[in-house]
Amino acid sequence: MTEPLEKRLEKAMAELQAAQEAVARTERELRQASFAVLSSDRAVRATVGPQGELTGIEFLENKYRDMSPQELAASVLEAASAARLKMNRHVMKAMAPFAEPSSNVPELKGFELDWERIFGPEVLRADDEDTARDGQPAPGWRDALGEDGED
Repeated sequence: MTEPLEKRLEKAMAELQAAQEAVARTERELRQASFAVLSSDRAVRATVGPQGELTGIEFLENKYRDMSPQELAASVLEAASAARLKMNRHVMKAMAPFAEPSSNVPELKGFELDWERIFGPEVLRADDEDTARDGQPAPGWRDALGEDGED
């Protein structure tokens, strides 16, 4: 026996309202997001903002003084790219639930996002840091201390 149309419409409207509120919360959170990453040589920390824009560069422990311009540039680019990738993955994880089909309203099938086209192929590759923690993001204190789990 199927539900009356009014009941199904009511459920759909309630789900739409909940989705709109969740999207608004997610947008607010994403506008405040930033990620900082150390270069592998630990000479540079790059920070990116919510749209992947570079918002900060720190040269750590005067290591840059002993680096060639090419080495320093490579460290900056490595750290900035890694921070941007973290931000892209964060956005992808935050927005993915909004593309899923509705469990309450079968007519709302969801939609597929081409994350690779949006962010590039590296966003879909396995993240060693994520898999090491069973999909849990790195604790905030690790970034604050400049700890990225590498020794």
